[in-house]
Amino acid sequence: MDETDHRLIAALRHDARTALSDLALALNLSRTTVRARIARLRERGEIVGFTVVTRSDVMRDPVRGMMMIGIEGRGADRITRQLNLMPELRAVHSTNGRWDVIVEIGTKTLEHFDEVLARIRRLDGVVASETSLFLKTRKSG
Repeated sequence: MDETDHRLIAALRHDARTALSDLALALNLSRTTVRARIARLRERGEIVGFTVVTRSDVMRDPVRGMMMIGIEGRGADRITRQLNLMPELRAVHSTNGRWDVIVEIGTKTLEHFDEVLARIRRLDGVVASETSLFLKTRKSG
């Protein structure tokens, strides 16, 4: 992907329904070039889909965030199974780097969010974590 592809994806993340002509104007490209680039990005799997964020999506989970989790030894599979049973977790991602697992959390209140964090931290084998609250969502998916 080149810089133009990155700019195109950024514009689509802001509003995936932006007209091709508006994207072309913003990126200083022709409409045909924008259409071709989107098609190529989809064919290569860089763009895997488009989504809609509804008011009910945000209302369902007014408190949302992510927690990065460090796991001791080889306990990732066991802990991932335990995490998958928690209804407040919207997604459980395995990852590389400093953290072993990243979870997306959604709750009705900050107090409930804190309870979920405490429950995760008490899992046998969780040795470190870092949590960030989502303050504003511009695009989902």
